[in-house]
Amino acid sequence: MAPKFVLITGCSNGGLGSALALAFATHPSASATFHIFATARSLSKMSDLADQPNITLLQLDVTSPESISAAAATVSVATGGKLDYLVNNAGTNRYMPILDEDLDIARSVFETNVWGAVAVLQGFRDLVIRAKGTVVSVTSVGGHCNVPYMGVYSASKRSLEIITETLRLELAPFGVRVVSLVTGAVDSLGKTHCDGLTLPEDSLYKSIEADIIQRAAWNDGVPRESTTKWAKNVAAQIVGGASGLLWAGGSGGTMWLFEKLLPAWMFDKLMTMGQGLEKLGQKHSVLLKDK
Repeated sequence: MAPKFVLITGCSNGGLGSALALAFATHPSASATFHIFATARSLSKMSDLADQPNITLLQLDVTSPESISAAAATVSVATGGKLDYLVNNAGTNRYMPILDEDLDIARSVFETNVWGAVAVLQGFRDLVIRAKGTVVSVTSVGGHCNVPYMGVYSASKRSLEIITETLRLELAPFGVRVVSLVTGAVDSLGKTHCDGLTLPEDSLYKSIEADIIQRAAWNDGVPRESTTKWAKNVAAQIVGGASGLLWAGGSGGTMWLFEKLLPAWMFDKLMTMGQGLEKLGQKHSVLLKDK
């Protein structure tokens, strides 16, 4: 049985990409076997996958054209010039009030989360088209709701989703299927991107810095699905022929309903609960009265 080839970006230990690589590697299918190219900027970050016989570890930095080109050449030789599944998972998280945002950091988030994914797709284009394969972009429910302090991250993920949904139409003539994987609350590496978070000393939000840090560290009481459960479900649906928006992970389906059914004021209230903004508003009101 000829294997199906899968390439996944962002497969560092403990993350979504690593879990998804294992899910594909062990996916029970009577019609296909899978060989996975698990990628990350450093091979040492993927040690959990090193002993899997049908997983090849490959260095790939999504922000480096040279790295993408080298990886595509390696995959082309190994697969005979085709790639059945391309999963753009590599990304970085970001928590910061918009008024305090460092624009260079904001641009770097977009460089990885949006343009890095586009660059990978462009680099592997011919291999995917030759296989009449599937392209998957890992987006976020954050792109469908206004969560305080996550504006830049959420905007990058919604941007990627719009680009991916446009590609779904543009790649259809070539027989390529495209999936936007709208990911909900999953216990991933997302919180580690915000280690050491502090606000500028002149921040208007300095008085609620502790609340923001708690939110960034995911100490917010939101239940998160395990990466293993999420990955097995996602792999099964992708192999099963999913296309377009695929909602997966904790609260994913709920957020879809909220977005469609709740009035804006109610959705906003839900998104701002426990974020510290109510305390900031009360303090601001007191200061105005004192003046």
